[in-house]
Amino acid sequence: MYFYAARQPILDREKKLFAYELLFRDSLDNVFPNIDENEATTKLIEGSQLGLADMTGDKPAFINFTLDTLQKRYATMLNKEQVVVEILETVQPGKRLLAIVKELKDLGYTLALDDYIHNPVWKHFYPYIDIIKIDFLEMGMDEIKQVIKDVAPYKNIKFLAEKVETHEQFQSAMDMGFEYFQGYFFSKPEVIQSKNLAPSQITLAELLYETSKSEMDLKKISEVFQRDVNLAYKLLRYTNSAAFKRRAEISTIKQALVVLGLAELKKFLSVLFTAQVASTKPPELMRLSLTRARFAECLAIKHGEMKDTPMAFLAGMFSLIDGILDQDMAEILEKLPLSAEIKDAILKKEGLIADYLSLVEHYELADWEQAKVISEDLNIDIKTIPDSYHDAVHWANTQMEAMSK
Repeated sequence: MYFYAARQPILDREKKLFAYELLFRDSLDNVFPNIDENEATTKLIEGSQLGLADMTGDKPAFINFTLDTLQKRYATMLNKEQVVVEILETVQPGKRLLAIVKELKDLGYTLALDDYIHNPVWKHFYPYIDIIKIDFLEMGMDEIKQVIKDVAPYKNIKFLAEKVETHEQFQSAMDMGFEYFQGYFFSKPEVIQSKNLAPSQITLAELLYETSKSEMDLKKISEVFQRDVNLAYKLLRYTNSAAFKRRAEISTIKQALVVLGLAELKKFLSVLFTAQVASTKPPELMRLSLTRARFAECLAIKHGEMKDTPMAFLAGMFSLIDGILDQDMAEILEKLPLSAEIKDAILKKEGLIADYLSLVEHYELADWEQAKVISEDLNIDIKTIPDSYHDAVHWANTQMEAMSK
């Protein structure tokens, strides 16, 4: 039995992954915004006991709690090291809530106030609160500064800026002393500038081009690997890693290429290319690219309308390349040997691959209603989509582990 949830990364001041916020996911039929909050939290807690580590690894999970679920002590069903108890903005401060907060704090749980609305009564809670989340789209800058000033005496409290969508918002939050950040600012270019590819990246681009041909020239591809000892080493290490359960070790370039096959080779090269150009970016951006790639490919396979499903994989992988290189997407894709279908999907939002990417993006944003509309238009069984997402997350985690060794 799988645990399904959408997850949104939370980063620290160095743009390193700090935690994830988990959003309830059962199926696209019953998780629209008007679902009962108590039911959503209850099912999320139940599912978390089955597979929390699969979704968050060694990072804590922010999970929303209503007053009802707090009173039922559902939070204590989860490991205090793995969860941040996030008190929903709909919960009114009062004596009952304060008693619950004190109890959870005594038990060692980390507590956060979600979508904080400034109210003098919250002052009674400050000694027990660890994180206050500020919605940058809802609260004005003057009010944010006032909140920070009023909370300043309580050194135990750190601020988290959520719905940060631009570099300017991120920088403002940094300047005001925010410790954590939630939003998609890290997947967008912070500075528009031109970047040239390093020699090793050019070699990878050459390999991507060779593997994009209908007939793979094994001899030529082997020669490219053989003249780059670093790439050859990574290829052999990858094919001998835990990602592939081989009975015997692979010891030659040609053997590795044959064993991998064209589809897996394309994936390996695109992962390697993205990892190299993303070396100075938050690892979570790389993980998100990998998850998108595998998720899009799974959707293409389930849909059954594409002969070359690895194209969906490549499109998902390169859909965040502008944020990785801090460069205009059109300029980047012009330099890369990708098919017209992939480029049209990313740049023009046209074609079947664009539909897969759109479904992936709406799923990431927890926009269940639009995700359901797209899945119905594609005639993809909505009940199978959580499986695809879980597969993508697990695959991305496996690849990150294999590439880091």
